[in-house]
Amino acid sequence: MNGHSLVVEIVGKRKDNEKYHKIIEAATKVFAKNGFYQSRVAQIAKEAGVADGTIYIYFENKDDILISLFEEQMKAVLDNMVCKVSAIDDPAEKLEIFASTHLGLIEKNKAMAEIIQVELRQSGKFMKEYKNERFLEYLDIIEDIIIEGQKRGLFRKDVILTVAKRAFFGALDEVSRFWVLSSRKQYDTETVAKQISDFFLNGIKK
Repeated sequence: MNGHSLVVEIVGKRKDNEKYHKIIEAATKVFAKNGFYQSRVAQIAKEAGVADGTIYIYFENKDDILISLFEEQMKAVLDNMVCKVSAIDDPAEKLEIFASTHLGLIEKNKAMAEIIQVELRQSGKFMKEYKNERFLEYLDIIEDIIIEGQKRGLFRKDVILTVAKRAFFGALDEVSRFWVLSSRKQYDTETVAKQISDFFLNGIKK
């Protein structure tokens, strides 16, 4: 086995390892509490109950931990979202469910929401080098809903899919970031989700 194959095998297996998941959970708590830049690998190791050197068996550096944390979370979010929208028939209702599910997750997991909305965007490696395939899959769920609505004659044919899906997500993302950074929540997530869906749907319905 050459060196490259060995690296691929280690990376492939690491996600099934209990220590890997313990480190991810610990990093979530440490990043949420201290912020990404202020957090140290030693703090994550202590929270996970492992030696500092153990971290580097599974991760290259702190940025790698952050990106891996994001990938783990996005896989769960994607699976959950697909399950939710596939249970609905009406495309307009699917968009509403997408919005309420997205904002509901932000409300239920505040620590993770803060990391994704604030800390993740401070990672130069994530912003410049990481190919965010999970996020693109997430956007494609919105695109598929719009295409379905167009085929049924419910949504306008001239809607540009790449613009529409990012505009819809962008509204949810901005509200999510406001939610994370604001100390006072004036409206519940369900109300906000309905408002965003309503604004969007009234722009693309025939």
